[in-house]
Amino acid sequence: MYPDSDSCRIVPRDQHGISRANISENALKVLYRLKQEGYQSLLVGGGVRDLLLGREPKDFDVATDARPEDVRRVFRNCRLIGRRFRLAHVHFGPEIIEVATFRGGGGELEDDGERHLENGMIVRDNLYGTREEDALRRDFTVNALYYNIADFTVIDYAGGLEDLQAGRLRLIGDDPERRYREDPVRMLRAVRFAAKLGFNIDPDCERPLRAWSSLLGGVPAARLFEEVLKLLHSGAGLVGFEKLRHYDLFGQLFPATEECLAHEDHAFPITFVSRGLANTDRRIQEDKPVTPAFLFALLLWEPVRRRFFTLVDRGLDPHEAMVQAGGEVLAAQLARVSIPKRFSLPMREVWELQPRFEQLDGKQPHRLAAHPRFRAAYDFLVLRAECGEADPELADWWTRFQEASCLDREGMTGPARKKRRRRRPRSGPGGEGAETRGKPSTGGRDGG
Repeated sequence: MYPDSDSCRIVPRDQHGISRANISENALKVLYRLKQEGYQSLLVGGGVRDLLLGREPKDFDVATDARPEDVRRVFRNCRLIGRRFRLAHVHFGPEIIEVATFRGGGGELEDDGERHLENGMIVRDNLYGTREEDALRRDFTVNALYYNIADFTVIDYAGGLEDLQAGRLRLIGDDPERRYREDPVRMLRAVRFAAKLGFNIDPDCERPLRAWSSLLGGVPAARLFEEVLKLLHSGAGLVGFEKLRHYDLFGQLFPATEECLAHEDHAFPITFVSRGLANTDRRIQEDKPVTPAFLFALLLWEPVRRRFFTLVDRGLDPHEAMVQAGGEVLAAQLARVSIPKRFSLPMREVWELQPRFEQLDGKQPHRLAAHPRFRAAYDFLVLRAECGEADPELADWWTRFQEASCLDREGMTGPARKKRRRRRPRSGPGGEGAETRGKPSTGGRDGG
């Protein structure tokens, strides 16, 4: 059944810029197969939005009237996932095409069997409906556009095409506060899309952001990890970070880091975070690999560093101090934004290797250079040095050490090596403990 012209805008194929040549071959396979099986089959969401903007979509999502079980019957390479929202994932090697059944209940939200709310927040929603209802249940108008494989038209139920042309991000519906209460993650998505697309957030949608930021405290920490990762690994992470702080959302996600940023001294540590995010953006834009471990090591470094200095001042060995500081900061952070162990363990290793960079004599540099996390830890050190938080001479020494021959390395680390003049890294602004310039970060002892 097709919508009539009174309920939506239908743009024929000769009046929009979407070409099947720009759609993933696997997404087309899913679209055509569902159509052949007698189901409605449409591309939806960010893929349609990006194609209309002339961008290359990162993902292609499909909407259909087929139930998840029907999709699994059609595709043997399909897995059903999700409790909150039941979805079908059709696997083609590394590419996954997400298939969602049209959601119902675009009007009044009431608890009913397959939909459950707690304090206004949707915690389960598997009530299915029509295509129009599905459109009105989506978050932003520019994400509620459909590309119909049956006739190659673009379908717009919510004024998304007009907002797309105006560069405007607008929530669907006339009650933004209720929409944020239903799903507080929409606040993070507003920031992400505004940063990624360069759009302005509609004033009615922007106004509640600060007032309702505390709602993020009710979102599962694991879900916030996924949203933070999408935001900061979008290629516009620095702009996203700045917007998070502007709307008082960052402190809900990383309270210890926000506390440090609020007491910055001479543009540090905010320069460190900003430079690190800018480097990450550049790598993503150049299609180079990035890792969440480095990103979260970057975001949590300042509270770790402050705690480290406090423990060293209390007489703890530098290696032990860094291990303890990292463990304490991470444990507190996991209550807000979960970080899986596959990322938190290498993240902690990057931190724990930092004091070892001060050890330049004997076999210590050779052992450190052979460590599996050396390269990530070295990049971290260079970033610290660029921001004035670590000694630039130290970073330069390690750069030369990596480029040196085996014989030259022996000369750099042997007894004939001149004593390098040590400088204390810049202390944290208002940090814990008796942090002052001039104190080496390891106290002159082996960090590990």
